Amino acid sequence: MQLRVVLSTLAMSVVVVAVLGLVLQTQIADRLVQGKEQAALIQADISRQALERDLARIDPDRDGAQAVLDDVLDRLSTSGQGADQDGLARGSDPTSDAGAFDAVLIAGSDTVGAGAPGALPTVPGGATVEVSAGPAEVIPPQLRAPVLQGFLATKYLTVASSDQAAPVPTLVVGQPVRTAGRNLQLYLLFPLSAEQRTLALVQSTLALAAGVLLVLLAGISSVVTRQVVRPVRQAADVAERFADGHLDERMPVHGDDEVARLAESYNEMAASIQSQIRQLEEFGALQRRFTSDVSHELRTPLTTVRMAAEVLHAQVDPAEVTSARSAQLLVDELDRFETLLADLLEISRLDAGMAELGLEEVDVGAIVRRSAETVRHLVEATGTPLLLDLGDQVLAEVDPRRVERILRNLLANAIDHGEGRPIEVRLAADEGAFAVVVRDHGVGLKPGEAGLVFNRFWRADPSRQRRSGGTGLGLAISLEDARLHGGWLQAWGEVDQGAVFRLTLPLRHGERLRTSPLPLLPVAAAPAAAEPGIHDAAPTAGTALPPPEADTSDGDTTNGGADMPEATLPQPTLPQPTLPGPTLPEPTLPEPTLPDPAPPSGPGTSSVIR
Repeated sequence: MQLRVVLSTLAMSVVVVAVLGLVLQTQIADRLVQGKEQAALIQADISRQALERDLARIDPDRDGAQAVLDDVLDRLSTSGQGADQDGLARGSDPTSDAGAFDAVLIAGSDTVGAGAPGALPTVPGGATVEVSAGPAEVIPPQLRAPVLQGFLATKYLTVASSDQAAPVPTLVVGQPVRTAGRNLQLYLLFPLSAEQRTLALVQSTLALAAGVLLVLLAGISSVVTRQVVRPVRQAADVAERFADGHLDERMPVHGDDEVARLAESYNEMAASIQSQIRQLEEFGALQRRFTSDVSHELRTPLTTVRMAAEVLHAQVDPAEVTSARSAQLLVDELDRFETLLADLLEISRLDAGMAELGLEEVDVGAIVRRSAETVRHLVEATGTPLLLDLGDQVLAEVDPRRVERILRNLLANAIDHGEGRPIEVRLAADEGAFAVVVRDHGVGLKPGEAGLVFNRFWRADPSRQRRSGGTGLGLAISLEDARLHGGWLQAWGEVDQGAVFRLTLPLRHGERLRTSPLPLLPVAAAPAAAEPGIHDAAPTAGTALPPPEADTSDGDTTNGGADMPEATLPQPTLPQPTLPGPTLPEPTLPEPTLPDPAPPSGPGTSSVIR
């Protein structure tokens, strides 16, 4: 800002100084020329009177007139030069203001009918007859014509002088001089070399003064701007530190001017914001602690109730349909309640920043297959085709338990909203990352819902029945698990066109993601012939996902993906929540410490273990 103000001041100052300099130079030049012209006219009148006294009895048409004219003109020129060289007091002698001059006397024709005005007399044969003294050749005909008619005339010419390297501007004053015969033409040539030197000196002085003035203006504007900008910079620094979390930062207050009032207002605002932030932090901490404490406290009575429910369920006679149904509903709801408590505990630990990653180098394809097996009961119950296109083996450094939980939640969500249509899962990797895309062809997402699907307890259609018995926290926990790995979890969807969820994680923990190996936006329709169940999809057919080369995004995709944050915040580790099925009493998930099962052979998979 300071540099911008100084440059703006200099630019405007240059314009003002240039205009003022031009005006001053024009005024000075006009005054010099006017003074020179007035002095020249006075000198011309004096010279005319002197010549008329000397030539009162001289006839220019008689023989010997040339010598007389030369002698008179020589005395006149000598007196004019002496007036400049003898140092006469210019203030007391007006003739000295004109300076040195040269004189020209011409005895031209002034007889009416002798030809055009200013025409010279001729003799038989066409030769010109003219008596003159001085450099008569520099006098133009345009000036001689009014003088021949008896008028005083002036004109500015550029005359080449023998003692000057370049032509000199000259003021020429012409007037008639009476003699015993006809009138003569007297021309006085006043060089303007002195005025040129004066004007050059004025120009150099103005240029030097303008330069000094601009430097002074730049310094003054810099000092003044610094006095104004310094408090603004201090305020900006304090605001940045305050935004970084240093809530005790305040602006210094000096004096009682506008800047001091700004500092006081800012300090009051900062104190108010600090108080509100601390209140919100305390309230959030109380909420997290309450959720955690309630979840822990409920586990003990829940365990007791579960044991009693299992005893009742085991003792119910299958022939008693009502009692058996009631006992089964009790067990199912207890399973769901236990899953909800596990998710709440996981959320509490993630919010508290206590999550830790159990990193292992594993085959991602095996994790995808294991996740698909955990939702097999949902696939069979809904008759949904689940197509797996896993490609080549992908080894990555991840927490297999958390990645499996992400994929299980995505698959269960796709089955809930897929309307029994094919669900496609594709795995691909590049040099620095791998991506798993889960696409369904069900109800899809409305505009704007792609940024809401990861909110806690958010549901697109609250009246819709959930087959997986979800708690509304699965996708929120999946997003935090992806961030904990330093990856992305993004969504896209359109109404009646299905939805796409893309998980992108780095192959090595700590590496920064730049692009995803798979696109988020699909380009093809659902497979026409897909059998219910879990089976492999051919890499080149039976899948609606485009090839990895079609992705030109950097992870921040449009069409819903851009709404999803791509943060890499560390989050907490929680015990593995279980997903109960509608008919199983208590399904258990494979532990992450177990060895990965070898993927079944089939199209698009590899059984090579590295």
